[in-house]
This record gives sequence, C-alpha cells and structure tokens, in this order.
Amino acid sequence: MTSEPSDIQTLVRRDGFDFIPARQLADLLGPAALAAWPGFAATWDHLGEDRFMADGGRYRRRRHAALAVDGDSISRKPHQPHYQSRDYNPLNGGVQRWFDPVLDATLANPAMQAILSACGRMVADQAGVRPWHVELHQFRIEPEPGQAASPTPEGLHRDGVDWVFVMLVRRENVAEGVTRIAGAGGPDLDRFVLAEPMDAVFLDDHRVRHGVTPIQAVDPARPAYRDALVVTFAAETPSA
Repeated sequence: MTSEPSDIQTLVRRDGFDFIPARQLADLLGPAALAAWPGFAATWDHLGEDRFMADGGRYRRRRHAALAVDGDSISRKPHQPHYQSRDYNPLNGGVQRWFDPVLDATLANPAMQAILSACGRMVADQAGVRPWHVELHQFRIEPEPGQAASPTPEGLHRDGVDWVFVMLVRRENVAEGVTRIAGAGGPDLDRFVLAEPMDAVFLDDHRVRHGVTPIQAVDPARPAYRDALVVTFAAETPSA
C-alpha cells in the first residue's frame, strides 16, 4: 500500500503496476478534492450512450476529453475523436469514435484537478517532465437484469499509450468486476476488485495488459452500474 508518488514509482518500476487503495489515494488528493467528491461522482449520472460497441451492446455510457499536460500546465484540446488501432482494440478499434465531451464543470471540479495533478506527479516520477497527450474517459457500465456486462469487452489489452490510471468512482448493486493484470503473454500477475470509491490502479502500458471481468446485477429489480475514470498519458509527438 502506498501513499506517496515516490512509493508508487518504486512499485511500478518493479512490477509494471501498482494498486492504490482508496485511503492512500485520498491522502494524495487532499481535503479540497474530498469535499468536492460528491459533486464529482454525480457527473457520472449524465453520460451519453456509447454508440460504437461492435458487440451490439447498449450497456456502456461515457464522456471523453483530450488535454495537453506539460508539467503543472493543463489545457483542454479541441474536442476530438478517440482512436485505437485494431492491434490494441480488436473489437472496437480501427474507427474514429466520437463521444460526448467531458463537461467543463467536471474538468474544473477540484477532485478532477487533484486527480490530474496526482497522475502528473506519478508519470513525472516514472518518465520525467515532458509534454503529454492526455485522454479522460468517464465510463458507466450498466448490466441489464439477468445479463452480464463487460467493462472491457476487448478482454485483456493494452491501450497503446505510455501510462494508464484507472479509478473506481462508484459501484451500485453489482457483483464481480475483477481487475486482471497480466504480462505481455503470460498468466495473470494479479487480480483484485476496485471495490471502494477511489480504489485505483496505475500501470505501465508497455509492460502489462489489463482488463476487468463482466459484472452483473445483484438485485435485478434495482439499478446496477459500475462507474470508473480512466486517464491515459501518451508522449506528445514533436512537431515537424
């Protein structure tokens, strides 16, 4: 268990990833972020439908934003599609996927700003300060009664970036959803459940693959969902 970016750095260098329990992440984010957390988490109630599910599913909602991060400087880029090659996402890759943008108020929320700052420090500890292309993804997975829904329908995968941060925002009336971490082609290195709000994992996308097992409703008569935030960092390509 870790409480400082330097501790996270040590474990990621050793293992390629680090599970960050909620109480440690809360210490990193600070009191202003914790005070703003309820309003931040409530923004997941207003996500648009993911219309690019090649499996035909309608169980995923999301918003997306692209940022330029350079040290302590964070600026929003013009809204743009999310793109992954089929090498990284054989199910939904190969097309430009346009999602509803992350709301300006969500981006400005002290919790989001603290998360971006903490992630920036983690990345800088690993790779040094440099310009980064950062993408934010707000996800809600909603299993229908009697059916499972997959947070990662592409299975164990890499995202095709440098660093990935995944944080649970909320779980409501769902079972399973086990996070799997595996090497390039070997067995699982670790399996755990992001169970509490702010449970998170930070990983080196070059060294490990990740995925989440399907979730299902515990009580089919009640709403069921799993909310998560994914933040990816890819080194900016120098301009010609």
